Amino acid sequence: MALPSRLFCDTSFFYACLDPNDSNHNRAEELTADAAASSVTLVTTWDIVSETVTLLRYRLGYQPALRFLEEIKPHLTVVDYGPQVRHEAERIFRQRGRRRRLSFCDAISYTTITTLLDHIPCLAFDRDFRALGLTVIV
Repeated sequence: MALPSRLFCDTSFFYACLDPNDSNHNRAEELTADAAASSVTLVTTWDIVSETVTLLRYRLGYQPALRFLEEIKPHLTVVDYGPQVRHEAERIFRQRGRRRRLSFCDAISYTTITTLLDHIPCLAFDRDFRALGLTVIV
């Protein structure tokens, strides 16, 4: 499958890449290999980096979290957004968070993808991005 030139990466994707016991690990490895072979730019936010490091640290330990920071993060394009994205994410969270389980990090990701990244497809294994109407490649 041909991948687009840019993909937004969620914590669920990064976690699956690093946890060999995750049910999506093999697919995450396939997508990572395909992205590398096609020179795809992997895009994320500092919020996702923070969430990923924290999740890895709590579930798998210090070394996997450090591995993410040292081996994966340097190859990512981390979007530096401003206060307007945060304000819009707050609005999205207030609007949609009451009806469905929505993390503020996902509200930031949604706003970044739809306002700054021209709706690029996402690599995510949880249902949250699809529920927000984003294009997800799994």
